[in-house]
Amino acid sequence: MSTEQLLVVADAAGAPAPASGVGVEMTGISKLFGGVRALDEVSFYARPGEVHALLGENGAGKSTLMKILAGAHQATGGEIRIGGERVAITSPHVSRALGIGIIYQELALASDLTVAENIFLGELPGLVNPRALRARAKALLDDLGFAIDPGAMVSSLPLAFQQAVEIAKAMSRQVRILILDEPTAVLAPPEVERLLDVVKGLSRRGVSVVYISHRLDEIFRIADQITVLKDGRTVGTYPAHEMNERRLISLMVGREASQLFPKVARRTGEALLRVEKLCASGLVKDVSFTLYAGEVLGIAGLIGSGRTELARAIFGADRPDSGTVSVAGKRVSIRNPRQGVAAGIGLVPEDRKGQGLVLALPIRQNMTFTTLARYTSRLGLLRGSAERRAAEDVARRTTIRAGDLDLPASSLSGGNQQKVVLAKWLDAGCRIIILDEPTRGVDVGARAEIYQLIETMAASGLGVIVISSDLLEVIGATDRVLVMSGGRISGALSHEDCTEARIMQLALRSAAHVGADPAQPVSREA
Repeated sequence: MSTEQLLVVADAAGAPAPASGVGVEMTGISKLFGGVRALDEVSFYARPGEVHALLGENGAGKSTLMKILAGAHQATGGEIRIGGERVAITSPHVSRALGIGIIYQELALASDLTVAENIFLGELPGLVNPRALRARAKALLDDLGFAIDPGAMVSSLPLAFQQAVEIAKAMSRQVRILILDEPTAVLAPPEVERLLDVVKGLSRRGVSVVYISHRLDEIFRIADQITVLKDGRTVGTYPAHEMNERRLISLMVGREASQLFPKVARRTGEALLRVEKLCASGLVKDVSFTLYAGEVLGIAGLIGSGRTELARAIFGADRPDSGTVSVAGKRVSIRNPRQGVAAGIGLVPEDRKGQGLVLALPIRQNMTFTTLARYTSRLGLLRGSAERRAAEDVARRTTIRAGDLDLPASSLSGGNQQKVVLAKWLDAGCRIIILDEPTRGVDVGARAEIYQLIETMAASGLGVIVISSDLLEVIGATDRVLVMSGGRISGALSHEDCTEARIMQLALRSAAHVGADPAQPVSREA
């Protein structure tokens, strides 16, 4: 039977029903973790040659369902069929043998091995021909459209390129079913385009693709079918062409999402942060701009444009080579994060788990460890009650959802983890908050909450910088946008003049032309 002849059967409510000829069919899947029911008789299937999006808020059960398919978890109840045959997937090895490949949101690479060695790690013989291995890896990477040196150490690559290596590793095997869990979370727009082209190519070759993403624009561009989960249950399965963003968000969060980017009435005040001719890391070149109290300033640019390095230099995570930073009119010397925090600057990094949190520590301690001196007696003893009250207060202010602040930070969803990193800087009294990729890997409901927090912080007189690869986020969540290219500010756009096309035009300007057009519209000085 051809792919075109296959039909999806759904009842009037959109609930999935068995269909013949599916690549993978999961029926009545339940999963208990202790006394917690993570999945409650969930059904899901994907046909050969189909891109099937699996959506839902964090905690809806998407990753648990896919980990069952990948053999990382075993279902408590239900059955799985591959190509119509009932199977028992008892381990990742069994899953791979069945032709199932998965790319998790969290990278699973050996940082001390080369790109080529990581791609073919599961099939390396006792003796390796490095030249032949690199040639195979290069051919695969070129086919995917990623310009990555196969002989480079993975630890030397930026996050976007590490994600590309994960993709290449999964696609190096003859997969029948490919699961992609937030594959574009660390990719810039050009890399996203390449990946979507790759996914479309795989589906044309008959691969069943299960695509998990919080980026709804990607879903509408690539998906044939959409299944929505909520609270461990199947809400329904729907043809993608029959859905729109408003309806989809409503199904995911259980309420109308009339406005993804809420706005709070506010006014800008004094020049809170002034950066002048800053150079750092060889990737930030002569950057100058001003951030005002009560303002949300966006910084856009492609991967490698210097935007993250700029944030790190301002905060003190990287030492500036030259230039000056002034806070509230006073020049400050920032050579390390301690000095950055003392100056009132907080950074929510793009890698929140690796750089923003200590996952094994309690949620409470993650929010207060930068200010422990405040809660320590003269004898060096921690005043636990004072620390707990402070943690509970800032948790309320940032709407962190946690049953117990003594649980490890690793127990939280991505959105709540991001709020904990933000809460840490609010507890420290920072007046300038820099958020690098604030909603990466965060579901649509939590995204709206984070945007609301950004608005609330600005309304209280803080200065907020939002750095993001998501152009809609940059446009919707900020008052004006600076665009970086080649380590420099290539242009500034007011909120009224800011469009995706204008941002990309400025982001793609060559270094020779940066600064050549003084007529770029701005709402204030760049």
